[in-house]
Amino acid sequence: MTDITLYDIPKKNPEINIWMAFPAMASFGMSSLGYMSIVKTLDMRHDYYVEKIFTDTENTHLRPCDVDVLGFSVSFEIDFLGIFSILEKYSIPLKSADRDQNFPLVFGGGPVLTANPEPYSAFFDFIIIGDAEKIDTNIIDVIKDNKNLSKKEILKILSEIQGIYVPSLTNFAPQTGVTKENGECLKVDKLSYPLCKCITTPVLAEKSFFSNTYVIEVVRGCPQRCGFCIASYLNLPYRFCSYDEIVNSIDTGLKYTNKIALLGALITAHPEFERICEYILQKKEQIPDLELSVSSLRADSISPIVIKTLVACGQKHSTIAIEAGSERLRKIINKNLTENQIFETVNTAYANGLKGLKIYAMIGLPTETQEDIDEMISLARRLKSSFKDFEFTFSFSTFVPKAHTPFQFCERESIKSLEKKYEYLKKEFHKLGVKIRTSSVKWDYWQALLSRGDRRLADYLIHVYKEGANLGAFKQSYKYFSNNNLLPSSDSYALKKHDVDEILAWDFISISPEKKALISEYKRLLQVIK
Repeated sequence: MTDITLYDIPKKNPEINIWMAFPAMASFGMSSLGYMSIVKTLDMRHDYYVEKIFTDTENTHLRPCDVDVLGFSVSFEIDFLGIFSILEKYSIPLKSADRDQNFPLVFGGGPVLTANPEPYSAFFDFIIIGDAEKIDTNIIDVIKDNKNLSKKEILKILSEIQGIYVPSLTNFAPQTGVTKENGECLKVDKLSYPLCKCITTPVLAEKSFFSNTYVIEVVRGCPQRCGFCIASYLNLPYRFCSYDEIVNSIDTGLKYTNKIALLGALITAHPEFERICEYILQKKEQIPDLELSVSSLRADSISPIVIKTLVACGQKHSTIAIEAGSERLRKIINKNLTENQIFETVNTAYANGLKGLKIYAMIGLPTETQEDIDEMISLARRLKSSFKDFEFTFSFSTFVPKAHTPFQFCERESIKSLEKKYEYLKKEFHKLGVKIRTSSVKWDYWQALLSRGDRRLADYLIHVYKEGANLGAFKQSYKYFSNNNLLPSSDSYALKKHDVDEILAWDFISISPEKKALISEYKRLLQVIK
């Protein structure tokens, strides 16, 4: 099966050439709804010529010297490695300061850069903060209409657009990590658009990670606002598509494929999710081989109709997130989920045909004690005992402080402490006969460093890339920079507790008109922790 493009590409009369890059293999990039929706927006313009670029792209129609704009979609902190790989492959200098008029304007966007662009700011001419639905009219048209100007002049114009951050026009104080503009506090307002229409898969690709699957974004953000959760705070305000938009999108997708996926940080928070499930069950009667996959379910809002829909459409397992083992700790992190609700959820899943659940949880959360860890084990024991022929898999990660969340200020435990907790959990879960998966504590440490880093990390990131980009490269490169007084200790980024009134590297980004309310929420949760 060849790729099926689900939108009309106009006859091209290009006035600007664009490379849209995804910093990973094509199989992953073609599955990225955000990245592919931007490609679609640009490709539907007759005056743009657009090419998709991945780390494994072999042939291009454009030469680098013919490209006017090169954009990157950045979803994970570690994506800088793919960005460097693509830039180096096409002989484009990694730092924006080293690129003259002969090189394209290089920009980035996506959740990582919206949350905290500072560790990566040296590599981009400009950065989109927030949603990029109107990238063509708001940004690319501005570049196209001013192609006769110098890069510096174009960037000055772009900097005046809401949601556009131009690092080269700002000043950085290396001792404090604070970014300013002309000596004044900088402010960049995040771009945010209502979900008037569902964002859906624009190209069905057999070789994508989600092969031939039509993905539909039904919600954006999450209304629960757990203290650690970047998806909740970064995507404020919480938004959802209308029922009619969603069912129309389902109908469109089923014209081309029998595989449908519903996407969102918490899709069951949609006020009409049960009604959506009922519609899918009706479609299943007409299309017997219809398959449905969904992202994580909300543990306190799973009803029989939801489970019946998943089972009827081929799912044997699903996922819920409980985050912590004790109700005390769940209340502190704002995960208002009781143990009774967890058991009711599992019972509903069991009684309506699911074979098992993956349960997401976290260790190292603020105020966590040994008793909280033991309550997680006790919970797993009681679940296993109550549902003997049901399959449970507990998947653990470690707490990583994320920018713009209430817990951005919080301390992270040391690698040694967290690894000791993992070993204890593995030993106890093995006794129970319950499957357990754990993240890499060491990788989580470097993720935490990047999450709360600043501009001083730029040369370090290049060094990591040049040295092989493995765990050893992260550690040894930092040791080199620290020993030469080029960087503060890595723990000051990854582990340090910050004062709630401290100015942080990313504070110039305003993620929501509700900023004052958010600060109050930060202080409330942190007061509970104290």
